[in-house]
Amino acid sequence: MKIIDLNEENKHLYFVCLMDKDVELKEAAHHKEQWYGKMKDKGLCVKLALDDNGRFGGMIQYMPIKYSFAGGKDLYFINCIYVLGKKKDGGNFRKKGMGKALIKAAEDDAKARGAKGMSAWGVSIPAFIRASWFKKQGYRKVYKKGIMVLLWKPFTNDAEPPVWEVKDKDPQLELIPGKVTVTSFINGGCPAMNMVHDRAMKVSSEFGDKVVFKEISTFDKDTMIRYGSVDELFINNTKVKVGPPPSSKKIRRKIARKVRKL
Repeated sequence: MKIIDLNEENKHLYFVCLMDKDVELKEAAHHKEQWYGKMKDKGLCVKLALDDNGRFGGMIQYMPIKYSFAGGKDLYFINCIYVLGKKKDGGNFRKKGMGKALIKAAEDDAKARGAKGMSAWGVSIPAFIRASWFKKQGYRKVYKKGIMVLLWKPFTNDAEPPVWEVKDKDPQLELIPGKVTVTSFINGGCPAMNMVHDRAMKVSSEFGDKVVFKEISTFDKDTMIRYGSVDELFINNTKVKVGPPPSSKKIRRKIARKVRKL
């Protein structure tokens, strides 16, 4: 196993979470590329993991916590760690220590950059980015809202724990009378959510002038806090569950229900 830094030759894989055979992810990759372009000079760090055969199997990205949906002092924040687990996505690299190697490399790098601790988010259910996995790596829970968990690992005795700044709340959306309004909050940093955004935009266009599609960028933290959202999709005032990403068919069905009620 080998852990390397992101470079010009492999960053196209990073834009699609290493799944370069997924057509929809590749079509939505420009969102991630634009996000990366804005974040690379703000302290964003990315490391990739290769197996003994030179195949890319995992990645981790982390950055100064002030650019995340959490807050803290002298902390870095892991906004994604991912190890491929399906053959159709490029292979199954899990249960081989790749995730542990990635997080250790990130922690060592953050320490070298002067961080007093590392923070991360996870979910309390058996799904993507489990909070329980971080706990096994020495992380402690500091905040929980629903299934979302904020965790951290201090590196120094004077380190202060992070806080969850973007609270879960119902955003005040501007709806247009006589039409269905589809509102997509997009940060750009998550390829899966970028794909949901593009699906919703394309499906909305199928309904002509009966549906209005609105995009709200949450790259700016003030916008995140204002709306209480990072990556979310609403049809009128109804939140669409985006984990796992809903298919175009499912989004179409939900919009059609609202259109029939006009």
